[in-house]
Amino acid sequence: MKIGTIIGTLGLGGLAVFIGQMDATALPGGGNDGGVAAGPDVIVGGLPNISAYGQGIWPATGGTTYVAYAVGTTSCNIGNQQLLWNPNPSVTHPVIPQNLYRVKNGVIKQVGQSWVKHGFCALQGTLCGACTPAGSGCPPVLGVGCSDPYDSGLNGSQGDLKSRWGINAATGVYSGTYANPVIPTGYPSNIRCRLTVPKNDLDPTLNTGAKYVVEGMYIQPQDASAGNSGNNASYRTITVGSTYSITTGYPLTLTGSTVQMIPAIYYWQNQHTDVATRDYDVAGDGRFIVASRAFLNANGTYHYAYAVANFNSDRNGSYFSVPVDPSVTVTNITAVSPFNHSGDTASNDPWTSTNTGGVLTWSCPAAASESVAHSIRWNTMFTFEFDANTAPTSASSILTVGIYKPATAASPATSISVLGYKPTPYIPPCASGDINCDGAVNGMDLAYLFSCWESATPACDLNGDGFSDSLDLTVLLANWSR
Repeated sequence: MKIGTIIGTLGLGGLAVFIGQMDATALPGGGNDGGVAAGPDVIVGGLPNISAYGQGIWPATGGTTYVAYAVGTTSCNIGNQQLLWNPNPSVTHPVIPQNLYRVKNGVIKQVGQSWVKHGFCALQGTLCGACTPAGSGCPPVLGVGCSDPYDSGLNGSQGDLKSRWGINAATGVYSGTYANPVIPTGYPSNIRCRLTVPKNDLDPTLNTGAKYVVEGMYIQPQDASAGNSGNNASYRTITVGSTYSITTGYPLTLTGSTVQMIPAIYYWQNQHTDVATRDYDVAGDGRFIVASRAFLNANGTYHYAYAVANFNSDRNGSYFSVPVDPSVTVTNITAVSPFNHSGDTASNDPWTSTNTGGVLTWSCPAAASESVAHSIRWNTMFTFEFDANTAPTSASSILTVGIYKPATAASPATSISVLGYKPTPYIPPCASGDINCDGAVNGMDLAYLFSCWESATPACDLNGDGFSDSLDLTVLLANWSR
C-alpha cells in the first residue's frame, strides 16, 4: 500500500491486412516474447483485490440502478529502464482505468467502466521478479524489475479519479486539466467516477451461466514512446455472489490468477475456441482489437456477434460494417456499449444501423464535437449482434471499422479492414429434376438420370426412395422445361 495519501487498506502475428485508405497490421494479442523490453515497460502484474461502494441511480437513465466497485492494480516495470511516476501537475505518471466484462449466452460485452486513477509515487516491490529500487520509500520513479501496488481502496479514491478525456492513449501523453470533475446535481456521490455496473448485469438470477472478468490497464508516455504499450492491460476472472446489499452491491470474488499482458477481450476466445480475435495497429496511432463469433440458434438461424475494442487508439471508432448478401434475412440487430457516467461529456446516444447495398453498418450518432460523440474510445469495447437465416463463412471475410477523428499526414487511415465471420449468401436448392443444377430440366438431366439408372446415386434419386428408376423419370418429365 501507499504512504502519504494512502487510503485504508492470440492472434494472427505479422498479418498484412487489406486496407482501404489506410495502413494497419495485425499483431499478436498482448504479451511479449519473454525477454526484457528495451526502455521502460509498465504492465499490470496483478489484480489483487476489489472494493465495493454500494448502489445508486443515475439521473436520466430511466431509474436504472448501478453498483460501484474498484479493482486493485499492481504494476510491474519489466523493461530495462526506470519509469517516471511524478505526481500531478507533472504529466510523467501513469493513468489507470478499470473495466468489467461479461460472457453470457456465448457473447462478450463490456458492462462497466471507471474513470482513470492518476498515479503519484511508486513503491519498489518484487511481484514480477528481482527489483533494482529507484529509491527508498515511495519515490516518483518505478525501478527496473520493480512492482508497485495500488490497492482497490486507493484506485477507488475519488479525489484522484479523473475523466478519460485529455489522455492520448497511443502516446501516453496527458494534456488535460487535473481537476475534480463537475458532477451534475443528483448524481449519487458513493458511485460517481468509480467502476460502475448496472445492477441487472450482475444479478445471478438474470445471468444464469454468465462469467465475468475485471481488467486493469496502465498508460504512461515513456512506455508508449519506447514502443511497449501493446502489453499494458491484464485481466482476472471473478465470481458474483447471490446476496445483495444496497451498501456493497453483489459481492465480487477474484478467482484464479491475473492473466498478464492480455486484454479482457481475449477471454471470449478463452471460453469459446471458435472466436476469431485479432489485433490491428493503425499507422501513426494506436491499436484496435476485433473479435467475432457465429453460432447456431435453437430455432435454426445463426447468431453473429462482434466485439470491437479500442485498445489505445486516440482517433476512436466511428462505425462498424459487415458484408451481408441481399438474399440473407437479418433480424435482431443490436449494439451494446458501456455507460458513460459521472458527467462524462460523451453521450450515451445509441448507435444506429442500416442494411443496404449488401452491407450492414452500425454508426456513431452525429455529434457537435468529438468530445460529446459516442465513439469507441480508448480502453472501451462495443458489441454488435444480429441473427441471420444462413450459416457463416470461415473467419476470413473482410469487415470494416471506421475511424472517427480526421486523418493526418502521420496517421492517414480513415478505416481499417479486419477479418471475421459473415453470413454466406443464400443459394436456393436446385429445382426438382434439375440434376446438374443449371437452371433448366432438359436432355442433359435425362442423360444424367440414365447414367445412374437403377442405382442409389443421391443426385438421381428425385423422389427420395433411395433408388433411381422409372419413378424418378416421371418426376423429371413432369418438370421438363419447355
